[in-house]
Amino acid sequence: MLEWLSSLGITEVVLQLMLISAIMGLSIYFTLYTGMFSLANAAFMAIGAYVGALLSTQLDQPLGVCLIAGALIAGLIAIPIGWPVLRLRDIYLAIATIGFGEIVRIFLINFDNVIAEILRNQTGERVRYELLGGARGIRTIPTYTETWHLILFVLILTFLITRLHRSRFGRAMAAIRQDEKAAANLGINVVYVKNVVFVIGAVIAGAGGVFFAHLIRNITPSMFGFDRAVDILAYAVLGGVTSWIGPIVGGLTLTGIPEILRFSQDYRGVFIGLVLLLIIVYFPGGLINPTAWRAFWQRVRRTHA
Repeated sequence: MLEWLSSLGITEVVLQLMLISAIMGLSIYFTLYTGMFSLANAAFMAIGAYVGALLSTQLDQPLGVCLIAGALIAGLIAIPIGWPVLRLRDIYLAIATIGFGEIVRIFLINFDNVIAEILRNQTGERVRYELLGGARGIRTIPTYTETWHLILFVLILTFLITRLHRSRFGRAMAAIRQDEKAAANLGINVVYVKNVVFVIGAVIAGAGGVFFAHLIRNITPSMFGFDRAVDILAYAVLGGVTSWIGPIVGGLTLTGIPEILRFSQDYRGVFIGLVLLLIIVYFPGGLINPTAWRAFWQRVRRTHA
């Protein structure tokens, strides 16, 4: 399989990046499936990436410890963030979560300078402090991530998602997406469900950040800005959120296409934008959406009739 992918220009590293994109697509799938337009996943990815990188570079911890710590800390941070923010809806929620992402990025850039200034005020001497690396980020991170790690993690996520959909909690998620007020009238604790879903998405994004950091070895705050948040959203838009398969397909496709089109480097962005535009126009529910496909073929038949 790797030989066939190599013939298309997709190396094993690119395949690993595609799988990480699929994980990030699944992280936003939870919030979108529940009807929440949150763009905080890039920030949680950054938290997971930095926590995992610090544990491996400073404390020489293995990938398993980094993965658990990065995911848990991202989830813990999501709890106080989600409680007030998730009372907002639609575009207001999106703006608030974008703001949270910017706070995380600026924090990562300025953390070392703030600590150095505090130490200078205490000691009276100029102190050089470097932990997060500022805008330069953390470098020489051990390469722990392997392809089978990512495949196994995606399989575990898909199994848990299918089980979740069949549970009472999963039905509550679907009910909130369809009509939040009606769900509340049926006795569903909307605030609780939305916060739990937000935390689950943060945990998955944090784990994706750990895998990402231990694959590319060098991370900077700029990697987890607004562009990353839009990319993660695009994975779900391309594949669709009617099924958990959609974000996986979207993540794999949008990460793999630029490598396949490497021969036309100057126009890759244009092509990807065109693909997204066509999907939004002709498949508004995403590629993995039977209803959109039926509507598309009916439109084709009417055109040739």
